[in-house]
Amino acid sequence: MTIAVGDKLPDVKVVKATAEGNEAVQTTDYFAGKKVVLFSVPGAFTPTCSAKHLPGFVDKAAAIKAKGVDEIACTAVNDPFVMKAWSAASGSADVTMLADGNGDLAKALGLVLDGTGFGLGLRGQRFAAVINDGVVEQLHVEAPGDFKVSSAEYVLEHL
Repeated sequence: MTIAVGDKLPDVKVVKATAEGNEAVQTTDYFAGKKVVLFSVPGAFTPTCSAKHLPGFVDKAAAIKAKGVDEIACTAVNDPFVMKAWSAASGSADVTMLADGNGDLAKALGLVLDGTGFGLGLRGQRFAAVINDGVVEQLHVEAPGDFKVSSAEYVLEHL
């Protein structure tokens, strides 16, 4: 079942990729007590993700945070080393990278994308969510192949 507005985030382990190293965190602890915009991409360094999705959140970070958001986080079914390299390559210091290397978060959210036909394996669907103290306030899931409702511009417009 797919997570919905009003639901609490499931408690799974993800890895926060930082310049100082990797830090395993539980989602329940990580999202507690703050308002976070979480967006998911099918994969770091993939075309739409690198050309539009992440850069949009980097460009709009100050405007999003001015609307009362404490943090912007990106997740992908990639390992933390890839997420760290993608962050460094894209200049995304304002976006926290949460590696979902085994796809546990994507599975727990019910937002798995089957990319096996393209040699990508199971990935996370493209979405954006506003999470307040661990509860989903907004959820914008893209239709396959689309990039509209999970963009930084769309999220900012709906904050």
